Amino acid sequence: MSKVIEIVEEIAGPIVDELNLELVDIEYVKEGKNWFLRVYIDKTGGVDIEECGLVSEKLSEKLDEIDPIPYNYFLEVSSPGAERPLKKEKDYERAVGHNVFVKTYEPIDGEKSFEGKLTDYSTDQLTIELTIKTGKKIVHIPMDKIANARLAVTFS
Repeated sequence: MSKVIEIVEEIAGPIVDELNLELVDIEYVKEGKNWFLRVYIDKTGGVDIEECGLVSEKLSEKLDEIDPIPYNYFLEVSSPGAERPLKKEKDYERAVGHNVFVKTYEPIDGEKSFEGKLTDYSTDQLTIELTIKTGKKIVHIPMDKIANARLAVTFS
């Protein structure tokens, strides 16, 4: 994790906690010639524009005080959306029973991408039920092989 993300997490954590929100993710990325600091927040039922604005205002004040970022940047505070990333233990626990998309660092059963229903989660592995032409297939993915995971929106 980059130093900037660590510092922002330390600052943003208490702000979102105070507002009874959840800090989902932080990104600090360069796109073209511009730097972006993206902070994703959520709560049960979702967040609204006012909550995003309030977090942005409070976080901006704190960042201006300590000035931990050496470049000019754009601060964006938003909801992670329907396909929110799965990063923390509670994210995976909440996702059991829902469709997920998982990419792995190395192939498992010849594949590196999996989309299906998360049927079980432990600190060691995920169990995903995949729908294939001939029916269902269960795949077990070790947690240390996961490059990234997110909820997956499906249309039926």
